[in-house]
Amino acid sequence: MLRDILAFHDPDSLTESEVRILSCILRGRAMTQPEISKSTGLSQQTVSRLANELIDRGALRPGRRQSSGRRGQPRLEIEIAPDHAYSLGVALMTDAMSVLLMDLSGNVVGYDYRQMPQMSREAVFKELDQVTERLLQNHCVGRDRLFGLGVGISGYSLDGRSRFNPPLELEDWAMVELDRLFTDETGLPTWVENDGNAAAIGESFLGVGRTHSHFVYLFVAAGIGGGVINHHRLWRGVNGNSGEIGLLLPRDIYRRPGLETLFDKLVANGTALDSISDMLARFDSNWPGVDEWVEEARLPFSLIASSITALLDPEAIILGGRIPAVLAQRIIAGIEIYDHKRRSEPRPLPKIKLSETQVDACAIGAAMLPLEHHFFSSML
Repeated sequence: MLRDILAFHDPDSLTESEVRILSCILRGRAMTQPEISKSTGLSQQTVSRLANELIDRGALRPGRRQSSGRRGQPRLEIEIAPDHAYSLGVALMTDAMSVLLMDLSGNVVGYDYRQMPQMSREAVFKELDQVTERLLQNHCVGRDRLFGLGVGISGYSLDGRSRFNPPLELEDWAMVELDRLFTDETGLPTWVENDGNAAAIGESFLGVGRTHSHFVYLFVAAGIGGGVINHHRLWRGVNGNSGEIGLLLPRDIYRRPGLETLFDKLVANGTALDSISDMLARFDSNWPGVDEWVEEARLPFSLIASSITALLDPEAIILGGRIPAVLAQRIIAGIEIYDHKRRSEPRPLPKIKLSETQVDACAIGAAMLPLEHHFFSSML
């Protein structure tokens, strides 16, 4: 059954125009046919025909009537049919794993976060199997509606696809074909992406990407990485390593302003913490050492933001990842983008914003990977 569904919704069975319509509606949440036509550049006749076909196939559904304030019949909105398809997103961190169940409209249906003393294959797959079964049962989702599994992992790509060189804590996952490994274990088709790139994809479809088509995502976890979105699409680079933001900072000059350095700072100032996950679960912005870390992070983040602005000139720079929102806001307030500031009309600079995706940025982006493959479009 699953194989039949996947074959029916293979990307080759969706035209480019259908993918554009689905992607447009996902970002817009619900839209009328004229709005879709304006956004996609497709004629209203084409939009009408394709939208009706997608409704017949179950990927779209009629929404509410939208009054234009003029005489005549209110226009009918069209929206994604949430229960048409589901996916799983897995985030592999240095000290934890999270699993997220997502429906086709991008709603987080279920979520589970597990602190992991060991991130071995045996431990992760055992937890993943248990969590998956519980999420599917609790939310009455059949396995035949799962269109795949997405995995987000820290580290740089070795082959532009599924082999990564992650931190030492993820030794069991280093330099192996992760997509094949997860498919063999779970029976689900699997897509793998760097955690920063995955988060950027999620943000493009379900967050800031609804208002900005060009942005750079700064993913703050144990270290710092990111992803580049250009024209609503992920720019992966030749080897899949575009967005390795942390490498902009020479190690012998700056400590990368990630949560590992925050953890070390807090412990040095007397706060008893077991792990980064423990720190985030109990985070208190008044802990001794937080102010010091924020001040030390101001220059590295300013250098990163200034380099991004000079090289890519994006609409926005988004700060997200595992960093607590209250801490991210303090970082944003202290970032300076270096500029000549000459004459009366300064250089246009990007907005610096907090991520708009909730729950778990990497897991959300990972869950989008199978849905993107079958229904949407973001990758260059």
